[in-house]
Amino acid sequence: MLVYTFDRTLDGVLSAVFDAFFRHQLPDTLLGNGEQLPLFSEDVYCVATTEEKATRVWAGLERLLSKEAMRLLLISWQSENPALSTPLFNYIYKVFKAGRSIERNFSDPDVLLVTNTARRVIYEQLRMKQFIRFQKAKDGTYLGVVSPDCDVLPLITHHFQDRFGDQSWLIYDAKRRYGYYYDGEVVTRITFTDDTTLPFSLENGKLDEAILSENDKLFQDLWRTYFKAICIRERLNPKKQLNDMPRRYWKYMTEKQS
Repeated sequence: MLVYTFDRTLDGVLSAVFDAFFRHQLPDTLLGNGEQLPLFSEDVYCVATTEEKATRVWAGLERLLSKEAMRLLLISWQSENPALSTPLFNYIYKVFKAGRSIERNFSDPDVLLVTNTARRVIYEQLRMKQFIRFQKAKDGTYLGVVSPDCDVLPLITHHFQDRFGDQSWLIYDAKRRYGYYYDGEVVTRITFTDDTTLPFSLENGKLDEAILSENDKLFQDLWRTYFKAICIRERLNPKKQLNDMPRRYWKYMTEKQS
């Protein structure tokens, strides 16, 4: 069995495709560095990721695939699914081998898996747009804390920049420990060096009382009261509610906090 290992980046996958054609070897599997090698691995090749190789492969894909297919390739990588590496590699390899687009060949398991993975990421980003709840700090900045299954923050910042272009805000991914801050003009990726200095809780996303705007405290109480008031007990449907609003989003949602 021939195994390629790479640095777990998309450029690494593209570099692996370049090396496969250069070496005239099609690996049986592509694994991230540090992943357990399968039994009976006869040959292991470590891919050296370079910008030059990745750029050449990507430029070749742009000539063969539609813009939508290229977008789905990028989006699928945001799933952070380690099992995607080999199917994504195979998909790209087959495109060059065929010399044409195979993006609609859903009978191919690699094409189908990559496409379905991208669709799951797209669905997750839509959920984030629906379920982010912002709190206003005393300095006027709005904070929204999330913990999505996929790394979708880079996919949703433009939506909030367009919708709240006249306000400063911070959307923070508690699971991946980074966020995006918008100052009214530019979106900047930020991280905190020490979780103990965070002005909010990673458990429920709540801003510290000393920082939270007094008006926002009132608005949160009003929103929870409204949410309870519109509930018609005779028409409760917990199964549908969980389908529309999965429980994993609740801990950061104002209406679900006591």
